[in-house]
Amino acid sequence: MTRTATATLLRADRLFDGLRLVDDPCVLVEDGRIVAVGDAAPPDVEVLDLPGTTLLPGLIDTHVHLAFDASTDPVGALALRDPDAELAAMAEAARAQLAAGVTTVRDLGDRGYSALRLPTDLTVVAAGPPITSVGGHCHYLGGETTDVRAAVREHAERGCTVIKVMASGGGLTPGTDMLAPQFSDEDLRALVDEAHRHGLPVTAHAHAVAAIAQAVAAGVDGIEHATFMEADGIVVPDELVDEIVRRRVVIGATVGVVPVPGMVPPPFLLRHLPAIRAALARLVGAGAVVVAGTDAGIAPVKPHGVLPRGLTELVTAGMTPTDALRAGTRTAAQVVGLGDRKGRVAPGYDADLLAVAGDPTTDPEALLRPVAVVVGGRLHTEVPR
Repeated sequence: MTRTATATLLRADRLFDGLRLVDDPCVLVEDGRIVAVGDAAPPDVEVLDLPGTTLLPGLIDTHVHLAFDASTDPVGALALRDPDAELAAMAEAARAQLAAGVTTVRDLGDRGYSALRLPTDLTVVAAGPPITSVGGHCHYLGGETTDVRAAVREHAERGCTVIKVMASGGGLTPGTDMLAPQFSDEDLRALVDEAHRHGLPVTAHAHAVAAIAQAVAAGVDGIEHATFMEADGIVVPDELVDEIVRRRVVIGATVGVVPVPGMVPPPFLLRHLPAIRAALARLVGAGAVVVAGTDAGIAPVKPHGVLPRGLTELVTAGMTPTDALRAGTRTAAQVVGLGDRKGRVAPGYDADLLAVAGDPTTDPEALLRPVAVVVGGRLHTEVPR
């Protein structure tokens, strides 16, 4: 069979295809799609040999903020940028994601729907400005409202494919309460109902136990952070964990940190960090659907492209290395609505691929050693070894 000049064969020592490990794979890509996966090379194609590596699907971060620059004051930095400068900074953030092998992100909070306008090779699933109460968490991004149904309709009309709602206060917005819900039960149910009427999933930022319980009862599809905060510490009610597991509510675990000398978490977080990690391990152990949503962009310890570190943290939380890889590929693709074309290395899927030195199914830190990134069938970057 004669192949066109756009056909390329990738050869590596191993392949994690989104489900399992395969030895000595050959992956044929053509016109941006995976055509075949096997152990024999067809004739007359360009070959990219990647000895010593494992091929896997491009990684998927389910929670980023491309408009935030991972500085010590990302909110202030964004406020100083005009729209052109904002898009330029977001493009730089996208390049950092791709260099780390992250080929798809779900942006869960921009300003003025900027993620929908961003020209990039990175696949971006965009929520637009997060819907929040008046003066609520991240109100400065433009999503505050007193009419949640109207807000959802606007997001749908703009082209957003997921709705992000701030169900509790958060650390980036002084004056908001992380320990309490921001919306009434009625309003949160109305928001979910309107989103589902438009065919859009809802994921809720929620730290407080009361906000998590409210969001689950309202029928949200996902919870971001899920830190289970109460006034006297971290409290993880058995019945709430059971309900999260029963309803298959997706937990976006806020994992992935790059150590920065002299930087420590805010006092409210530092005090409860061991208990928050234990809560995540409990969710993993209970069988909840858990993916890695790094919150990339919100601080120097959360740079764009931090997802590989986040996946290693899921192993620390109790996942096997293979389960963590699934969480960052196949499961994440399903969560962001792209499960029919992302997150697998199989015929018909987009040719978004990452090659890493070593075997991440036995050594999760192999994800920190990218060798090559392929986006839409084209070599985006090859890292010298």
